[in-house]
Amino acid sequence: MGKNLILYYSRKGENYCGGTIRDLKKGNTEFAAEYIQKAVGGDLFEIDTVKPYAADYYACTDEAKAELNSNARPELKAYLESLDGYDNIFICGPCWWGTYPCAVFTQLEKLDWTDKKVLPLMTHEGSGMGSSEKDLKKLCKGAKFGKGLAVRGTACEGAEQEIGAWALKSTK
Repeated sequence: MGKNLILYYSRKGENYCGGTIRDLKKGNTEFAAEYIQKAVGGDLFEIDTVKPYAADYYACTDEAKAELNSNARPELKAYLESLDGYDNIFICGPCWWGTYPCAVFTQLEKLDWTDKKVLPLMTHEGSGMGSSEKDLKKLCKGAKFGKGLAVRGTACEGAEQEIGAWALKSTK
């Protein structure tokens, strides 16, 4: 099965949930990352920016769009320095403008992906995986890629069985 790392970015606070804005105490992607860890073991690494995104959901989406359009790489509070010792790397995040938040790309670009297996997971409210898998293939040179999983954010908290089964299958 190999050693697993679960990299994730998750937004707490105001989130778009099935047509309304709700205040989440825990982000949808954090649930997914924890379910992966519970199913296959491994280390969790949360990606967190030095400068927080706006608390207001709509202001946050504007910031995320501006980052994506300018190919920004927000500074992170902590960086994972190496993937040594890991075989399977789960990359989990919300779908912002069709891909991962730019903060995820900040971390990914600092790592050597040679011979690692990348397993993408996206939480979303209708956009599925977007272009995230294609974007990962550009950034994670030398990696092998497993089939990604898209989970509707509003269903994430109750999707432990689905996420766990995908993680188990993906690491075999």
